[in-house]
Amino acid sequence: MKAGPSPAFQQERLGRSFDLLAAYPGHGGFLLERDGVGVAAVGSGAIDLGVAPGDGAGILELDRAVLATLRSLAGDLMPLAVGAVGFDQNAGGQLHVPPIAVRRWDDGTTRRLRLANDEADTLPLATTAVVEGSPRKAFAEVEMRELPSPDVYADAVARAVSEIRDGALRKVVLARTIAVDAGHQLDPRRLLHHLRAVEPHAFSFAVPVAGERGVRASLVGASPELLVSRRGLEIRSNPLAGSASRSGDPEEDRENARALADSAKDHEEHAIVVDAMAETLGPFCQELAWEPEPVLHETANVWHLSTRFLGILHEAAPSVLELVAALHPTPAVCGAPRAEALELISELEPFDRGRYAGAVGWIDAAGDGDWVIALRCAELEGERATLYAGAGIVADSVPEREVDETDRKFRAFLDALRWG
Repeated sequence: MKAGPSPAFQQERLGRSFDLLAAYPGHGGFLLERDGVGVAAVGSGAIDLGVAPGDGAGILELDRAVLATLRSLAGDLMPLAVGAVGFDQNAGGQLHVPPIAVRRWDDGTTRRLRLANDEADTLPLATTAVVEGSPRKAFAEVEMRELPSPDVYADAVARAVSEIRDGALRKVVLARTIAVDAGHQLDPRRLLHHLRAVEPHAFSFAVPVAGERGVRASLVGASPELLVSRRGLEIRSNPLAGSASRSGDPEEDRENARALADSAKDHEEHAIVVDAMAETLGPFCQELAWEPEPVLHETANVWHLSTRFLGILHEAAPSVLELVAALHPTPAVCGAPRAEALELISELEPFDRGRYAGAVGWIDAAGDGDWVIALRCAELEGERATLYAGAGIVADSVPEREVDETDRKFRAFLDALRWG
């Protein structure tokens, strides 16, 4: 042990086979995990680090508050904060230092960190496996409410295409929602268990959100998209843009993939994102490289165009949250130019995105962490789930096809929700 202040945390080493989902308690807890690596947290806010709506610097203000708190706690162990920021940077965000967290590193090392305070003393340290059940029946139309309707969404896409062709902007991402009355209490742990089984290489996540009706709520999903990760001076990012449906027929599925790879419309949509990522990350890096051509990225229901970035930061390295502040919202979830896209989204979307298309992640006292874009997700509150899906609109977009793309994304999550 190094000399220094009394440690604020206690630790316990866990086995390599430990499942992080077993440490996620459900509503009020936090999870971000991919391929067994990540963080699960128990307890709500031993130390809360929220930032109220501001003048556009909300995430940077949050970054300063988080790092100051974490570094004041750091001793022999490395504390961390977990949480989310909203789609709108001006809305700030909410992170907290959890009383109990389980972290697995890339090398398989797994530790449970416990904050030495009274709240942690009252929380159970035992972990439980998720009990697999059977799927419930498919939801009937009467149990679902779409906002906007497919016809209204198609009109919004047509309006966006007109704005793009007139030169007002290059791309905008428009989203829809479906509210589902499930008729039973939705269980975020069971939903995560199923999402992870269907998309084993996605980022499974759950983060507390403010419920509208005074009950505990969580945003739960399996995102395919890494916004940014930092380990020391090394950073990674993996933007996705441009998509095509999957098919159960192998030949049709291969044809869909080939069509996406050859699609000028989808390549334009993807290039807008890659250009913005390179322009934003470049000044932070002494070295920055990315794949020269997009590659196909496979999920259970959708093909995507993907480009992986790898960078080496300058020695005066920004924290991972500072990088989030610079990147977010990317053209993959917003559009380009950003200001014009945000204005059109505000005009055409009849709902507040909240945490959807925001960023979910964790940061430690060294400034390292992982942050993913909150996609392929739903907000669970009691017996109600609100699902979100969006599509990138460019000059060659066809409204009916964009409606179909959001429908495909909804169908996949509605099927998963039957297990929740």
